Amino acid sequence: WDALAPEGHRRIMHISNFREVKRVRDVVRIFARIQRALPATLVMVGDGPDRADAEREAEELGVTAHVRFLGRLESVSSLLQGAELFLLPSTTESFGLAALEAMACGAVVVATRTGGLPEVIDDGRSGILEPVGSVEAMARRAIDLLRDPARLVSMREAGVARAERFSAARIVPMYEALYEEVCSW
Repeated sequence: WDALAPEGHRRIMHISNFREVKRVRDVVRIFARIQRALPATLVMVGDGPDRADAEREAEELGVTAHVRFLGRLESVSSLLQGAELFLLPSTTESFGLAALEAMACGAVVVATRTGGLPEVIDDGRSGILEPVGSVEAMARRAIDLLRDPARLVSMREAGVARAERFSAARIVPMYEALYEEVCSW
């Protein structure tokens, strides 16, 4: 992050395939509101058909200097570990693996209340959930959180703990037990 964001900037992140369902323009809109309230840098990882739209949105909102488009990367865990917030304003998410990975790395997820995300994120405790398209509400809650260091730490810790509930070490034995039970019928 040292090479990506100036000292004192809040570290915001998004990772996706830059498709319409990911609402990458909303990512930039949320970030622009955060950036107006606090010094911040947005790192966007991935690529896809809507990347040009996100770049244009950043330019139109005057935040291009604070947005880093990194393209596809092999490993993102070190970036996630340094991020404070992970923006995920998708139209839908089947399970929310990206959110879970971000939470496991200590980034607080600000996402939409859709698909499997409410199963992964406990709104107000381990992350933030708002309806699809709620750019203003997501930005306001993100800003409030970033301005409250103790709450940010608490939410980060709760996110890591929540993500551990979905670890392979815990889930695989549950599936094995279920399979054994079904096979014994």
